[in-house]
Amino acid sequence: MAAIPVAPPGGREPKPAWLKRPLPSGPAVNQITQLLRENNLHTVCEEARCPNRGECWAKGEATLMIGGDTCTRGCRFCDVKTGMPAPLDVDEPEKVAKTVDILNLSYVVVTSVDRDELPDQGAGHWVRTIEAVKRKRPATILDILTPDFRGDENLIRQVAVAGADVHAHNIETTRSLHTKVRDRRAKYDQSLDVLRAFKKFAPHVPTKTGIMVGHGETREELLETFRDLLDAGVDFLTVGQYLRPTTWHLPVERYWTPEEFEDLEREAYRMGFGHAVSGPFVRSSYKAWEIEGLLRAGYKPRQPA
Repeated sequence: MAAIPVAPPGGREPKPAWLKRPLPSGPAVNQITQLLRENNLHTVCEEARCPNRGECWAKGEATLMIGGDTCTRGCRFCDVKTGMPAPLDVDEPEKVAKTVDILNLSYVVVTSVDRDELPDQGAGHWVRTIEAVKRKRPATILDILTPDFRGDENLIRQVAVAGADVHAHNIETTRSLHTKVRDRRAKYDQSLDVLRAFKKFAPHVPTKTGIMVGHGETREELLETFRDLLDAGVDFLTVGQYLRPTTWHLPVERYWTPEEFEDLEREAYRMGFGHAVSGPFVRSSYKAWEIEGLLRAGYKPRQPA
């Protein structure tokens, strides 16, 4: 097995050869960039410096981010701006729907920043966005990656019944590392409860989550998290390498090798996930086209244990 570089104390962690990607370029990238700027829309691809931006944008795929570009939380892994957000753009739901239509997307992922300062934490904005996209593009598969809404089941129910085709919320890390990695308002069991609640209110809709590795977790801790997610009825799983955006963010404890990622993917399928993708560059919306194939073929969602 390949050697695993570790971060030197107080220094910049060395990146192994398999963690290199070309900068995004090409006609599709230019088209998406222009369209986003014209409609004052944001993508998590840009805001979180996703390493797959070149690959996905070249295929005409993007993950749109609603609710602005500033998050009320300060997770130690995330490169999205944190602070007090600007007021919601009331026209954003229609702008998102228009963008999806112009790009002629058959599958689209929409996510958002946390909006803890709002009375409904942005749930109403989510509902309006889902309804606008499905009204404009009823055949488009809409995959939503939501915040935790602080575990408020009433808010989760509003979003769950709005008409999305995949309900996603990221667990992000293992139980032992949750307080180190995430904002104090985010809790491991609360995230599991969010995923359960989505399945409770929309049992016909599959659920999805994502995990980052590189914070110091062990293989057994990851498999324990896999089991917790399966107990919560989660259908689809992504596992990717944490990459430190700036020196303010958590350092990388170690880089998992491609072979280890392959092992985790095999284990995920063996344990019972309906779809799993694991690799150094994998993020929560990566290879969404594979999920599209499953859904159009009639995939039956799992149910909580």
